[in-house]
Amino acid sequence: MRFQLLGPLSITDGSDTVVLQPSKPTILLASLLLHANSVVSADYLQRTMWGEEQPATSRAALQTCVLRLRRLFTKHGVTETPIEAVPGGYRITAGPRHLDLIGFREEVRRAEETADPESELHVLKGALSLWEGSVLANVRSDVLHRDEVPRLVEERLRILERACDLKLRLGRCGEALVELWSASRAHPGHERFREQLIEALYRTGRQTEALAEYRLVKDYLHDELGVDPSPALRRLEMAILRGEDLGPAEDRQPAGPAYVSNGGGGQQEQSPAATAAPAPKAMVGPVATVHSFTGRAAECAALRERLTAPGQDPVTLLVSGAPGIGKTALARHLAHQVKDAFPAGLFMVRMVAPDGTPRSPEDAAAEVSAALRERVPGERALLLLDDVVDAEQVRQLLPAGTEGAAVVTSRRGLAGLVATHGGWVLRLGTFSEEESYALLLAVLGAERVEAEPEAARSLAEACGHHPLALRIMSARLLTRPALRLADSVSWLAEDPLARLSLADSPELSVHRVLGGALDRLDPRLADAFLKVAAQIPDHFTAEDGVRVLGMSPAEADDVLDRLADAGLLEEGPPGPYRVHELLRVYARRTAPYRSRPIQKV
Repeated sequence: MRFQLLGPLSITDGSDTVVLQPSKPTILLASLLLHANSVVSADYLQRTMWGEEQPATSRAALQTCVLRLRRLFTKHGVTETPIEAVPGGYRITAGPRHLDLIGFREEVRRAEETADPESELHVLKGALSLWEGSVLANVRSDVLHRDEVPRLVEERLRILERACDLKLRLGRCGEALVELWSASRAHPGHERFREQLIEALYRTGRQTEALAEYRLVKDYLHDELGVDPSPALRRLEMAILRGEDLGPAEDRQPAGPAYVSNGGGGQQEQSPAATAAPAPKAMVGPVATVHSFTGRAAECAALRERLTAPGQDPVTLLVSGAPGIGKTALARHLAHQVKDAFPAGLFMVRMVAPDGTPRSPEDAAAEVSAALRERVPGERALLLLDDVVDAEQVRQLLPAGTEGAAVVTSRRGLAGLVATHGGWVLRLGTFSEEESYALLLAVLGAERVEAEPEAARSLAEACGHHPLALRIMSARLLTRPALRLADSVSWLAEDPLARLSLADSPELSVHRVLGGALDRLDPRLADAFLKVAAQIPDHFTAEDGVRVLGMSPAEADDVLDRLADAGLLEEGPPGPYRVHELLRVYARRTAPYRSRPIQKV
């Protein structure tokens, strides 16, 4: 038999778990288990059950509760009662296998003795998985909730904080974000969680969100507690405003002189005048690493070869594909693979503002010019021009002479850019079955995935092997370590659009990403897509488009070609078109609310 304190008080016998009903014997059991293997005085037990004002019969009632508790154990097959009556009170005997609280503390002790960060994190994650909800939610004792529960919660928060530190140290910032969103909202006054969340957002390339989070915590501390953020939080804010490369998490030192990163690992001291007017809206910054990047091996190899070939002219690589297909992740991963070939640095240039507005070519060019101003002559820089809307946005940003290279990501094909400036084009599709399985292995861990390999493959299929969908579903599963993969497959199939989202990160939603992609289109093109995707089978020809859209063949050809260029249709003439299943589900749900009669585009 196993007792579970780290959640509602329950007893597990084999595969059966009984959550105890609120009662005096339940309070008694919780009080004994909280002090397992120690003598608990009768006076203390009486106070936990009846409070400070105890009835005259409380001593006799305590003995009755002990008897009822022993009968409960017998009912669940425990022949040798672990409760002992000893002089002055009672004692319950338990070890790590019989009480989750002792097991948790034993795992924490084992983690502290582990020198390897990866191994330490693995052990701590196992310890944290023992917590299964609100502590002692079914134990109605004011004394326990006042004196004992806060101490237990603090134990968990301390270990969760350590685990998140390790994830940041190991570069697993995306995984840390899942935990930190929840922890920072549940414990808004716990500054260290807010600091870790801000750091993780910045390390994953989300500078705007990191600064917004800092403003939230600053307002909370001021309004609720009347204090300012800690020096560590203020130093982190300044580092983000300056676009500093934070360096490895374990090596980061308290802020000294102000530094600005050149994206390639070097730093230069910044003048006081430069720090006096930070530019929080700047869209040029360092290229963040990608947590648990998997797949795309052949694509990475081909791109890497083109970027690092000696004695070549300026290189422009275009990575295009559907929304959420992994273009930016591939480009960021590639940039760090080739950083040694670009001593002047790696620079991420976001071509769309957070509100979805395309940036003007002039603004982007001015920021890139400022970022490259201190480059040593002859040293090459790599620009990652991310989420380009049209060719005109980036023509003046492409490198000339021997000054470097550019990787352009876009949902569109940008054939006009390739025609005028040359370059090499990679059109990304969905993952293969093996790439999807490898992603689940990398994020969820081999132990969990290999315990249910067929369910993992079914889950990848239910996600359509779509990288964004797989990432979202993996994040959901990370927060539910006891959930079987097989159960998640059927749950996802019931409503994939609603369930491929994260409540604490609304921007990570298949529905929102697809909706944003349609909002960028001419409204008539968006309506045409909804009509085609909702009404035509998986594979269809241009003739099918003519029939559904009610257009001439030439007009339908133009519309379908533009939708394919925008990444919303796959393949295309002379072969058939295809709509990804997630896009089809989105269209069928959305079409009744936003489609209008199709006019010539």
